[in-house]
Amino acid sequence: MAWVYILIASVFEISWAVGLKYSDGFTQIKASVFTVITMILSYVFLAIGVKELPIGTAYAVWTGIGALGTAIYGMLFFNEPRELIRIFFIFLIVIGIIGLRLTSKT
Repeated sequence: MAWVYILIASVFEISWAVGLKYSDGFTQIKASVFTVITMILSYVFLAIGVKELPIGTAYAVWTGIGALGTAIYGMLFFNEPRELIRIFFIFLIVIGIIGLRLTSKT
């Protein structure tokens, strides 16, 4: 169940990272409130997940999924660069996440 909590935390990680963009430097109230709430939820679920998982592994997976999701969202909705080399490095993050998950003892 700990991995499920890390996955949920990661979804909230993506949400608050994207929310930062929409908050426009915390000048947009609705987006700012959304961002702060999802930040808190992300940390809460991360904290629950690390009760059973090694902190280094859980944190790396959490940030990796967050970076992956945020980068993909940026490419799809903010017209961020989609060069092949960038996609390759995003793929390396995926490989790292899978590797950490497969080598975790929990």
